[in-house]
Amino acid sequence: MRKKIAFIGAGSFGFTRCLVRDLLTFEAFNDVEIALMDINAERLSFAETAVKTIIADGKYDRVKLTVTMDRVEALRGADGIIITILQGGPKVFRTDIEIPAAYKVDINVGDTRGPSGIFRMLRTLPVMLDICQDIRKYCPNAVVLNYTNPMAMLCSGMQKQFPDLNITGLCHSVQGTAEMLAGWIGAKDMKDITYVCAGINHQAFYLDFKWKGKDAYPLIHRAITTKPEIYNAEQVRNEMYLALNYYVTESSGHNSEYNAWFRKRPDLIEKYCTNGTGWNPGLHAYILNTYSKRERSWRSLSRAELKKHLPIERGKEYAANIFNAIFGDGTPFEFNGNIPNTNLIDNLPANACVEVPVLASRRGLDAFHVGALPPQLALLTNISSQCEELAIQGALTGDPNKVFQAVMFDPLTSAVLSLAEIREMVNRMLAANRPFLGYFKSLKVKP
Repeated sequence: MRKKIAFIGAGSFGFTRCLVRDLLTFEAFNDVEIALMDINAERLSFAETAVKTIIADGKYDRVKLTVTMDRVEALRGADGIIITILQGGPKVFRTDIEIPAAYKVDINVGDTRGPSGIFRMLRTLPVMLDICQDIRKYCPNAVVLNYTNPMAMLCSGMQKQFPDLNITGLCHSVQGTAEMLAGWIGAKDMKDITYVCAGINHQAFYLDFKWKGKDAYPLIHRAITTKPEIYNAEQVRNEMYLALNYYVTESSGHNSEYNAWFRKRPDLIEKYCTNGTGWNPGLHAYILNTYSKRERSWRSLSRAELKKHLPIERGKEYAANIFNAIFGDGTPFEFNGNIPNTNLIDNLPANACVEVPVLASRRGLDAFHVGALPPQLALLTNISSQCEELAIQGALTGDPNKVFQAVMFDPLTSAVLSLAEIREMVNRMLAANRPFLGYFKSLKVKP
């Protein structure tokens, strides 16, 4: 029987193109139905052209392509669902960055946690819950893979409200960082690398990292401490490693926001978040500037990309392998997924969304019990996780005070601002997001 994969937010051109390419490399999906859905007709048209090119290049003559702006049509009868939506545009993203900046809370990306990540979640979670409502009605047994940030908060909200659905979240920072570390120690083949990685999204740590069965951390340590080009490539993450003794998954720019060590003073930002030689060292408003450029140039960039035929070899994202394991040819696949903490990490909050090893197979998704994180990692990730859980409660109950309290305990925000200043900042952000927060009881935090 023909399998069906629905892409919700298919206008995310890069994601859709690469994930479809990966999917069609599996023989089990040579006759798959691909349903592309987006609310933006123009972006959807670019995605349609890209997918048709892939189908033609690979000679996938049996693939059925459905292109629609109707979410129900895309979801009906789906076996697998990929969500890559983006709620709001640069006009509101700007407030996520610029309002905190007015209070000297300097944000680099703002898509994961802290005041910016929390407000992105408040805008996006209602849409995600609407999608889940449709999934429950039209394809309740589908495997749902979320790529939208803030990953942990959105997944946690969906998993709490729809515990009957098969939902996990995927982030490429785990495999991406593993490859980076392998390169630093001279490992040529990732088949020689094994690791256990766990924590929360963007703040997960390699609890062990082995090369040909031997502990590779001494080699990583030597590379960081003796090779300036490697230290400078990830200044924030390398400093975190030297203090915490374990390496974190997400980039220096992102991680500079999640603690109080790197962005609370201009001199620290200059030292750690400006001159690093790797991608995204932590420059102020990096993501806002990126979105603004894309808003002006996405059409020309998409046209240029369409002229380049994507290699038909499988890429490194997890999604296609997961679908293949569960309802393709059944080859088991291990990955790091975002899933409720049901006795998976002993010293993180119960039922919070954690990022742990998961096995995809005919059985579905089976998460591994990791045990307790080292105490220094548990301390750091507990703060982030509990702030996220409090923010989700604020969203699910429409309570602005819980949102304030979640921001209040954010490490960077609390290192810079007083309680009165945080309250004032949150009230300004609530007002700026008014068009998206009609479900709130009030848009004012009162003393």
